[in-house]
Amino acid sequence: MLDAYIDRIRAAHAEDSPLIIQGGGSKTFYGNPDEGEVLAARALAGVVDYQPKELVLTARAGTPLAQVEALLAEQNQMLAFEPPHFGGPATLGGCIAAGLSGPRRPYAGAARDFVLGVRMIDGTGQPLRFGGQVIKNVAGYDVSRLMVGALGTLGLITEISLKVLPKPAAEATLQFELDETEAIVKMNQWAGQPLPLSATSWHAGLLTVRLSGAASAVHAAQAKLGGEALKDAAAFWQRLRDHATPFFDRHPSTLNQRLWRLAVKPTTPPMNLGGAQWIEWGGAIRWLTSDLAAATLREAATTAGGHATQFRGNAPADGVFAPLAPALATLHRSLKQRFDPKGIFNRGRLYPDF
Repeated sequence: MLDAYIDRIRAAHAEDSPLIIQGGGSKTFYGNPDEGEVLAARALAGVVDYQPKELVLTARAGTPLAQVEALLAEQNQMLAFEPPHFGGPATLGGCIAAGLSGPRRPYAGAARDFVLGVRMIDGTGQPLRFGGQVIKNVAGYDVSRLMVGALGTLGLITEISLKVLPKPAAEATLQFELDETEAIVKMNQWAGQPLPLSATSWHAGLLTVRLSGAASAVHAAQAKLGGEALKDAAAFWQRLRDHATPFFDRHPSTLNQRLWRLAVKPTTPPMNLGGAQWIEWGGAIRWLTSDLAAATLREAATTAGGHATQFRGNAPADGVFAPLAPALATLHRSLKQRFDPKGIFNRGRLYPDF
């Protein structure tokens, strides 16, 4: 099976023919338009090794994410970064290539924090391996993480080793009626206290907070914070993770609006950019539906100590991701040249000229 992919990539490299790496296709909306023939990775499926006691799982890139999560759940374990599925047949490789994390990210870590090693095929058709299958492995550790969020522009991921974590012993979700300013203040106050926070969300005057950990710690925090307990909390957080709510269900292109993801300092006060808004990650993520110019939103995010990404909608002229500083652009091009010298993988997906 792997030989077929190697042959296909080597032929594309020889012909300078672009390929679009695709797993389940659940994130085709994310990034800039790319070009080429689809190289489907779903055939590279199956769990290679799972050691619950070692908290390590290795699986091929085309393995359905739902299958991985179900296997972990049998051992009361989880992918702590809560990767989104976006309602589609998401794969493990696509989850790592996109590098997206869900509500638990600021409290448990990002996708890249859990990658121990990867196997991949570069743009010349050469199989490569980085990292390992043990948590203390150091050799190649950072190289493995380069693949996280690269959107397939550096190569076809064929296998991934991940650190997994036990599910928390107890969880509770509380809700509070607060305006935006009050909610931001509360989220930052609570982040500085010894509370077992695992997710925060504010939208339309309602602050929702998840507590996770030992039962005694969750119960004590719940008594301290007050609020109203949310029933069916797991479904709420899953809908938020997968953007399966009316706020995200809109089709921005038909409304002449786009969905933006502003990453800013958590303490940033209300940005007053108009449009509907959803706040996550203790105030660090501001989702915004807006028809404002890309330059206006990026300037606002930069002023707030962060950056802005257009998450859905027709891409602006300079791309959906914040333009890179010259030094970073040089570094990106050097990496691209090393792993994919003819630029056949996901051409233009990350940056229009990349």
